[in-house]
Amino acid sequence: MKQKTFKISGRVIWLSSALLGILMAVPKIAERHFNIYETIANSVITFVFTLFVWYYNMVTLPVYSSRDIAKGFSMGRLVRNLLLGIAVMFLLACLQQFVLTHLEFGPQMLMIEVRGILVSLTFYMFIHLLYQSYHNQQVSLELERSRTDALGAQYELLKQQVNPHFLFNSLNTLKYMAESGDEHTVDFILKLSNFYRATLESRKLDLIQLSQELEIMDAYVYLLRARFEEGIDLTVAVEKNLNSSLIPPFTLQLLVENCIKHNVVSLDRPLKIRVYSTDRYIVVENNIQLKKVAEASTGMGLENINQRYEHLLGQEIEICPSETLFTIKLPVIYEYSHN
Repeated sequence: MKQKTFKISGRVIWLSSALLGILMAVPKIAERHFNIYETIANSVITFVFTLFVWYYNMVTLPVYSSRDIAKGFSMGRLVRNLLLGIAVMFLLACLQQFVLTHLEFGPQMLMIEVRGILVSLTFYMFIHLLYQSYHNQQVSLELERSRTDALGAQYELLKQQVNPHFLFNSLNTLKYMAESGDEHTVDFILKLSNFYRATLESRKLDLIQLSQELEIMDAYVYLLRARFEEGIDLTVAVEKNLNSSLIPPFTLQLLVENCIKHNVVSLDRPLKIRVYSTDRYIVVENNIQLKKVAEASTGMGLENINQRYEHLLGQEIEICPSETLFTIKLPVIYEYSHN
């Protein structure tokens, strides 16, 4: 994105210069021997010089580097500004002397030079502070934009990890069925094809309704039962009023997959998975019967789900293991509770 140029409104520049010129005329007006020509000359000199200081500083500001901003005031530029201001004020004093020949040049020049130094110093510091504030604001905006882009890219990566992971495990199941000559292999392929098409559509969304996620989980478990048969015992007891709540796609499917990855699943030792709801959580719970040889893990599972909840809701999931049960609590997401 192209960086914006630091600017100050022309109206502000001209009005402030005119105001300063008028203020410089007040002491002249208050003098006992008021001279209209001297007052006008005094105001015009201040007005013209203030305009010069404004525009000179505005023109030289774009050459400031980030290093200069980090250091603070540049003494070299400040000295150059003061010297140039003294020279300009000297020329204006000469011009005033040419117009108003009755004035004493020495005292008038000294007064004008002192005024020029004060105006130059004040406006240099003021403009520099404005520019420094603007620069810092731009840096903060760029950092925030970069942070937002990084979070968005990270979340997209998290979503992209889900489907390939599911497909990998489904293909392993299909391979097992084909090798064992299972008569339901063709039906499994058709179910897998339809299910994967549905998951591709859901993958484009950050959140889906809980009722849709339950359907995805049920379909996933149906596919798993082609291999494990009654080795998987799934019970769902979710309050109907939560069906319209939201959940990141594939969350329940990943949790069921995680249960199967780490536990023994057999007809003799069925893996009991229970999905139920409380006031604040969707809970996935399974009995613990760990495999003797741990299955290789890609490290996505729970961490993937936790990062998606942190990104979308700013909350973490709760992991509550015990001696006999492994419990995951997912915060309920309502339509207006996320950003």
